[in-house]
Amino acid sequence: MHGYLDFLTVILFLLAPTLLDLSQVPAMLAYGLAVIHLIVTLASDFPFGVIKIIPFPIHGWIERIVGPSLIAVPFILGFANEEIARNFYIAAGLVIIAVGVLTDYQSKAKD
Repeated sequence: MHGYLDFLTVILFLLAPTLLDLSQVPAMLAYGLAVIHLIVTLASDFPFGVIKIIPFPIHGWIERIVGPSLIAVPFILGFANEEIARNFYIAAGLVIIAVGVLTDYQSKAKD
C-alpha cells in the first residue's frame, strides 16, 4: 500500500503547480520534490523499488524528516502569505506524517 501512496505523492507534487496555480518558488519546489520522491521510491528496498539500494527503514527516516519539513517550508522560504501554497505544503506534510505513522518500516514485505 505504501508504494501506491508514494506514487500518488509524486503525481500530486507534479500536478499541484498547475492545478493550484502556485507561484514560482512553491511550484519549483513541488517539481523538485516530485523528482526526489520518485527517486527515493524507485531506489527503496520494498516491492515498488526498482534499484533497491535504500533500506526501507531509511526510506521511513527520510519521510519522518520530510513530513515536518513540508509544514515548515512555507515559513522558511517566505511564501506563507500565499494561502493555497501554504495550505498545500502543510496538508502534504500532515499526510506524509500520517502515512509514516501507519507504515511499519521494519517489516520486510515480499516482492
